[in-house]
Amino acid sequence: MIATIHPSEIKGTIQAPASKSSMQRACAAALVKTGTSIIYNPGYSNDDRAALQVIQQLGATIQNENNRLIIASKGINANTQHINCGESGLGIRMFTALIALNPTSIVITGEGSLLQRPMDFFDQILPQLQVKVQTNQGKLPIEVTGPLTPSNITIDGTLSSQFLTGLLMAYAAADAKDVSIKVNNLKSIPYIDLTLKVMEHFFLKIPHNDGYHNFYFDKTTHTNAQNTMVEYEVEGDWSGAAFLLVAGAIAGNITVNGLDIYSTQADKAIIQALIDTGCIISIEPHQIHIQKSNLRAFHFNATDCPDLFPPLVALAAYCEGTTVIEGTERLTHKESNRALTLQEEFGKLGINIQLQDNLMMIEGGTELQAATVSSRHDHRIAMACALAALKANGPVVIQSAEAINKSYPDFYHHISALGVVVSLHH
Repeated sequence: MIATIHPSEIKGTIQAPASKSSMQRACAAALVKTGTSIIYNPGYSNDDRAALQVIQQLGATIQNENNRLIIASKGINANTQHINCGESGLGIRMFTALIALNPTSIVITGEGSLLQRPMDFFDQILPQLQVKVQTNQGKLPIEVTGPLTPSNITIDGTLSSQFLTGLLMAYAAADAKDVSIKVNNLKSIPYIDLTLKVMEHFFLKIPHNDGYHNFYFDKTTHTNAQNTMVEYEVEGDWSGAAFLLVAGAIAGNITVNGLDIYSTQADKAIIQALIDTGCIISIEPHQIHIQKSNLRAFHFNATDCPDLFPPLVALAAYCEGTTVIEGTERLTHKESNRALTLQEEFGKLGINIQLQDNLMMIEGGTELQAATVSSRHDHRIAMACALAALKANGPVVIQSAEAINKSYPDFYHHISALGVVVSLHH
C-alpha cells in the first residue's frame, strides 16, 4: 500500500490506541492463570492477533463479546506442534519460554523481519533449564522440547528485557521455588515493571526483586487464586500515542484521551521530550492537550525507550537547532536497523542526521522537502514519515505504508479524523 500524506493543520480530540505491550502481557498472564479472565479494551493490531492465536494454540479458549475478551485456561497444554508468533518481537521472546513448558517437541517460527532477528539467547539459556533447543544458526525457526524446569541462572539483559519477561512468566507458571534469575545490564526496566504489574494483577507468583539485578522466587506455596475471575483493562498505548502527541506539537491543537500518566510504560517519557521542546502542553490524569509553537532542539536519552526514536526524529526535524538522542545501540535489531533507516529516509526529506557512537544528532529547523520514502516494512518508520509530512513543502509518499498494521492499524484513520489529508492506494 502507498500512503500520500499532504501538509495539514490538525485539530480535535482522539482516543489513544490500546497498548500492545499491555495487551500481549495480559494474554500470556491469562494463559498462565488457570480459570477465567476478562480483558477489556483489547487491541487488534497484528501483534495482538498473533498473541491471541498463540495462547489458543497453548490451550486457552477465547470468546469475543462487546469489545471484551473472555479467556478460559486450564494451564499450558499445546494442541499443535507448530506455533507462529507473527512479526512480534515481544511475542517470540515472551512466549518461547512458555511454549517450552510443554513436554512435547514444538517448532516456533515467525514472519517478516522476525526471521532475521537474533535468537541466540534461547540457545544459551534454555538448555540450562532442561529444555532441548535447536535454532537455525541463531535465527528462527526454533524447535524446543521441554518441560522447562526453573533453576538458578544468569542472563544478559543488554539486547532486550523481553527475554526476561518470558522467563518470569514461565517461572511463575512452573511455580518456581527457591530459585533466582540474575540479570546483568538490564535495559528497558520500565517494561519489566509492566510485566510484574500484569503478573500481580493476574495473581501470578511474583519474584522478589533486588534492584533489577536478581529476581528471586521463594519457597512459599502459590495458590494461583484459581477460583478468582480476573478483569483487566488494557492501557492506552504511549508508544502509539507518542506519534499523535508529536503531530500535535508540529501542526496542531489536539487532545489525546485514554493515557494513564502513572503508567509503567517506558514510552511515557515522550512527555519530557515534548516539554523540553517548549511546545504548549497541558497534562491531566486521562487526557493530554497539545498544540504547536516554536520548537527548540532537545537532548534525550532513549536507552530505556528505543521505540521513541522514530517520533522523536520527526519532532526534532521541526526543532530549531541540533537535537541529540542517546541510545542508538538499541536500534539494530528492530523491524529494520532503525538508526540507519531513519538517517536514510529522513535524508530524502532534506533532514541531516549524523550517527556517532551511541548518539544520533538531528539538524532541525530547515524546510522539509516533498519526497517519496519507504517504511522498510517498519511500522514506526511509516508513522514517523507521516508526521514529517505535516509541514513539509509538499506531499510525502510512503511506500509499504501498510506496515502500521503491526502496532497501530487505525493510525491513518485517526490522523485523518484530526484533519490530515491522507490518500491511500493499493
